[in-house]
Amino acid sequence: MPEPDTPDLPSLHPSATVRWLLVVAGVVATLLGILGAFLPVLPTTPFLLVAAACFARASPRLDRMLTQSRTFGPTIVEWRRHRSIPWRTKLTAIALMSATLAVSVAFFVRPAWLQALLAAFGVALAVWLWRIPSRDRPSRATE
Repeated sequence: MPEPDTPDLPSLHPSATVRWLLVVAGVVATLLGILGAFLPVLPTTPFLLVAAACFARASPRLDRMLTQSRTFGPTIVEWRRHRSIPWRTKLTAIALMSATLAVSVAFFVRPAWLQALLAAFGVALAVWLWRIPSRDRPSRATE
C-alpha cells in the first residue's frame, strides 16, 4: 500500500516468472547500489532507483524494505514523489564520479582513445545527472 501523497505504485506484474526475474534484477541492482556507496566507481542512486522500480512491480515487501531504509529510502521516495534527486546527493555523486574518472584516466587507462571515451562517458553522465531536478537546491537570490 503506497504512502499518502505518493503516486500509486504500479500493479504487480501478472506473470509469476516475470515477477521472479524482476526480484532477481532488483536484488542485483540493490547489491550494486550498496557496493556503489563504498566504491566511487559505481553509482549508488541509479542502481537503487532501478531496484525500486523492479520491486514495485514484483514484491511489495521488498519495495517497503528499500523505501523505508534510513540510508536509501529518502532518495527513492523523493524520486517517486517528485522525480527529483536531493541537491547534496547530486553534487556528491558528480564530485565522486569526476574524481574517480580523473584518477582512472590519469593512472590506469592507457590508450588515448579509451581515455577520451571514458572522459566523454563521464561528462555525459554528469550532464544527465545535473539536469535532473533538485527541489532542495539553494536559490540563486543570495548571489
